[in-house]
Amino acid sequence: MKLFFIRLLNMVIGILLYALGIIIAIKANVGYAPWEIFHVGLAQTTGLSLGIITIIVGFAILVLVTVFGEKLGLGTVASILLIGLFIDVILIIDFIPTADNMIIGIAMLLAGLYLIALATYFYIKSAFGAGPRDNLMVVMTRKIKLPVGVCRCIVEFAAALIGWLLGGMVGVGTAISVVAIGFFVQLTFRMFKFDVTAVRHESLKDTYMILKNVMPGCLVKSGKSD
Repeated sequence: MKLFFIRLLNMVIGILLYALGIIIAIKANVGYAPWEIFHVGLAQTTGLSLGIITIIVGFAILVLVTVFGEKLGLGTVASILLIGLFIDVILIIDFIPTADNMIIGIAMLLAGLYLIALATYFYIKSAFGAGPRDNLMVVMTRKIKLPVGVCRCIVEFAAALIGWLLGGMVGVGTAISVVAIGFFVQLTFRMFKFDVTAVRHESLKDTYMILKNVMPGCLVKSGKSD
């Protein structure tokens, strides 16, 4: 049970860092990162909040990766719902300043992208299921056998292109993001000696069965100690 809660903590930390990284990258004000071009463009078009759009897009991608056999896990659902929620909360609190020059902006962008890469490690490591956007990276890595960093760059480029066609803001930060995010993901995974394709994610059913089997034992122990 202790291991389960450690994994759960890793997942939540990863999701929070992911949302924080997204907002820092946006506040860098040097051009949105690829997925944010897409999300912000849709938010401006529909009038919905950035967090709500992030959730909607997440569920749409979830359908796609499920077709390719990726498991639907607790982490997959949690990342869709919580990243969007955390994004809106961080924007409401508004504690991250907007960069007012290019040098600070690029530094903030790189910091945000590294946080996203670190977040990816934490919540994929938890093995509760990767988020839908990272599942695209995992599917591509498995299917075409290219390095994970290269696959991440391909996914980011495609998101940037579609976002640009939708009218999202493209700038020097966009070009940096397409290349840097893949590099940071590759660097982070190598630093922790983490093989993303070796992770066997739990499905929602698996997690339910673990909790079903473990919780009665915990309750019995708790009752004896009383």
